Amino acid sequence: MTETNTQAKQAPTIQALVWYKEEDWEPLRKLFTDSHLLPASYTDWLQRAEEMVARVEAGGDVALKVFIDPETFPAWCKEKGKEMDGNARADLAIEVATLQSLAPQS
Repeated sequence: MTETNTQAKQAPTIQALVWYKEEDWEPLRKLFTDSHLLPASYTDWLQRAEEMVARVEAGGDVALKVFIDPETFPAWCKEKGKEMDGNARADLAIEVATLQSLAPQS
């Protein structure tokens, strides 16, 4: 008996999620050009982010939290020629996840 595509188990994928430390929330919001699109408080953001992690993991994938740092993010954006917005945050998360997945496992 053969399995169909819907029955075959697929390996979990890594989903890179942008993550913030509470102490970085306000400094980062001041840097982001699209901060008006983010929840007003860290607590509100964290609740939504944790719900996203739960959905990712419930789907069998791995959630990789990629922390955005107010010290290094502006330099990274400048180096890449990116505006400090959601697209740049997502690109950084993908870059970190890619580099991590390519790193030798010890």
